[in-house]
Amino acid sequence: HGDPVAVVAADTLEAAQEAARLVRVDYEELPAVCTVASALAPGSPLVQDPALRPGDPLAGTNVLHEHRYGWGDIDAAPSDLVVAGSYTFPMVTHFAIEPHGFIAAPDGDGITIWSTIQHPYWLQRTIAELLGLPLAKVQVLAPDPGGGFGGKQHAKYEPLVAFLALRAHRPVRLILTLEETFQAARRNAAEVRVRTGFRSDGKITFREIDADYLLGAYADISDRVVGKGSYLSCGPYRVPAARIVARSVLSHTPPSTAFRGFGTPQALWATESNLDEAARALGIDPLELRLRNLPRGGQEFIPGDRPADGQWEQTVRRAAELIGWDSPLPAGRGRGIAFGIKSGPTTGLSYSTVRLLADGSAIVSAGTSDMGQGARTVLGQIAAEELGVPMDRITLVMGDTAVVSYDQQTSASRSTVLMGNAVLQACRQIQEKIRAMAARLNGIEESAIDVAHGMVRLPDRTIPVTEVLRPGLGKLGGELIGNGESRKEAEPGHPLSGSAAFYEFNCTAVEAEVDEETGEITIARYVTVSDVGMAINPLQVRGQDEGAAIQGLGHTLMEHYVLDESGRICNLGAIDYRIPTSMDLPIDLRSDVVENADGPGPYGAKGMSEGALLAVAPAVAAAVTQATGAVIRDLPLTPERVWRALKGRPQTAQTVPHARQLAEEMLR
Repeated sequence: HGDPVAVVAADTLEAAQEAARLVRVDYEELPAVCTVASALAPGSPLVQDPALRPGDPLAGTNVLHEHRYGWGDIDAAPSDLVVAGSYTFPMVTHFAIEPHGFIAAPDGDGITIWSTIQHPYWLQRTIAELLGLPLAKVQVLAPDPGGGFGGKQHAKYEPLVAFLALRAHRPVRLILTLEETFQAARRNAAEVRVRTGFRSDGKITFREIDADYLLGAYADISDRVVGKGSYLSCGPYRVPAARIVARSVLSHTPPSTAFRGFGTPQALWATESNLDEAARALGIDPLELRLRNLPRGGQEFIPGDRPADGQWEQTVRRAAELIGWDSPLPAGRGRGIAFGIKSGPTTGLSYSTVRLLADGSAIVSAGTSDMGQGARTVLGQIAAEELGVPMDRITLVMGDTAVVSYDQQTSASRSTVLMGNAVLQACRQIQEKIRAMAARLNGIEESAIDVAHGMVRLPDRTIPVTEVLRPGLGKLGGELIGNGESRKEAEPGHPLSGSAAFYEFNCTAVEAEVDEETGEITIARYVTVSDVGMAINPLQVRGQDEGAAIQGLGHTLMEHYVLDESGRICNLGAIDYRIPTSMDLPIDLRSDVVENADGPGPYGAKGMSEGALLAVAPAVAAAVTQATGAVIRDLPLTPERVWRALKGRPQTAQTVPHARQLAEEMLR
């Protein structure tokens, strides 16, 4: 439902809508596959024609791909306790306030595309391949897209709009409504089964994870989401033996795509909840259980892969301190704590050009998309720090493939690290030119001169860069240009084609109370602490973590698609699909960071902004369990679901008829 089967272009929106209503489509309705169970059932209708997958042994099934990871022998791991459970994560939408918008216009023998896309260079390549054009003939203009969260990474309707523009020989525009966006992109739903073995002292002996992610009708980037998200599904723990099987399952539902966290929140909801169940069974404090299995800095936790790249215990201790973990609990409240970890980019390539102009102002060109993560500010700060140029004299140029240099993509929290390093390198190339200029002007060796932080240190004095720049350029003026490149190559043989450039590690702690008459959850205190290496802009870091926390509360407490039996979304739009508002915020929200300058980015920074979303759901669920005794393994933790758990009612999938039944029961 919502998939385009015909397209009409007209001079006005009204005319286009009227023309679309006049289109008649003859179709045959076939059985719909809308859930993991129906997709995997024997004899289930196939979403894709097997002929599209020649040589694929899974072509006769609705499994697009199966990802298998593991180490050690889980069957030989001696355990005093084995805890098993099945957990579900719902379909949710990105709900970016800014709409998806696309314009295409013929441009001589090429084409120009305007798009609210996160990856303009990826879109450039896609359009060039589809239309048989050289890359140089496809210009993509990507103004700051506003909210993206992964939903604007890859091409959606741009190829269709480009085709129309070339046929009509004039510009064509399409702006999606929020309802249409619901049907164009969403987060993967998932069903995850976890078995974890423990010694009596709480040490993990093995983990077995079996996960099914519901992709929808098209793969988009979602198979990569499944593969990467499940790779770290054992969490940030030392696990001697593991077996992970994650399937990408096709269905007759809207296609899923990247979403903040990239498949990790689904897995961690299951594995962190499983740890809490083990802590209760073992009689060990859940914080202590986690600390006993947490790697120290430099210790491997996935054999042969990047070790722990931070002193993560510091992050955990800080979160516990801020939530008052060991303090007495008020009546009717519970506390929960959970850890989140996500791989940063496994490959990457970013270029930047920095121009230091004759008057001491600067222009920084970067292909990164700023969608609210603050890339413009951070990249400007790096240039300001290196060149000694005030921020108000720096201009950032972004979002035009014909003007700025290549950037692979804006995703995986990579901008500060990869593009930041490229800007840093470009600025330091300018510093070298300033050094050479100062040596020429003063008749001394370059080795006697140091340039840093906008100052030139000569043997007898220190002067601002501008006092070298102006006489060095002379009456003709001009500029100094620096070019930077930051590259992370693929690693053949690695399960993800490359190790993580860094890890995003976060600890989330929650104190919550539950109204047992209604099932409503109130978040009384909320703490999020992230290991960030170095916070180049502390205010932005806190803003990103707090925003991620609130977004995580969405899929934890309320957000989910409601589908009818044919896969039609019943709660399209802002009225019937709930997201957190100011009325749903924690009463007390605190965020903090741990900085050890141990990251690969400028000044020791690591990427961040996804980490604080990863562990929201298990932390809240643990607090609900401590407050009420109810164990809930299905998200979201809506009042209905919590009320049913408290009353011992069956927790079936939430549907529209089910909601009416609940209302009747509560009235009785």
